Amino acid sequence: MNAAHHDAEVPLASEENHLAVAARWRPASGMVVLLADDDDDDRMLTADAFREARLLNEMHFVSDGEELLDYLHRRGKFAPPAEAQRPGLILLDLNMPRKDGREALREIKSDPDLRNIPVVILTTSETQADINQIYGLGACSYISKPVTFDALVRAMKVIGEYWFQLVKLPGPTDAG
Repeated sequence: MNAAHHDAEVPLASEENHLAVAARWRPASGMVVLLADDDDDDRMLTADAFREARLLNEMHFVSDGEELLDYLHRRGKFAPPAEAQRPGLILLDLNMPRKDGREALREIKSDPDLRNIPVVILTTSETQADINQIYGLGACSYISKPVTFDALVRAMKVIGEYWFQLVKLPGPTDAG
């Protein structure tokens, strides 16, 4: 994306500007974002960047692929449905204990009840073999984790603009 096409930062000098910016980033139909990452600091930084990018969607967290699948299938500590709202978007790290992101992605995309949930890979890996494998498994996007907080905020803004404003996502069918 060229710089002329990228939105300029909106100054928050007044309450009116703040409300205009907040309205722009309202959650898409209450879409829940689920972040699967084993690193506590990465989860915290991603959540902070999400807020800094003015994304108001609810964000839930799991720490490995097993917990991700338990969340998605509402098993174990996620059994009560209120504890595990179906995500509209999954941000998935690749290198996690117990069940890594590759295995979790394979299971998600092979499950007819889950395969339509968009999965965006957010990982430190930049190897072409990982990128090729992940797209082959059905990931929607592959993002290398930015190394600075400002770059992570920019990445979250792009994710928000693309996934919450631009694209049409699968969801419940309209009755009638």
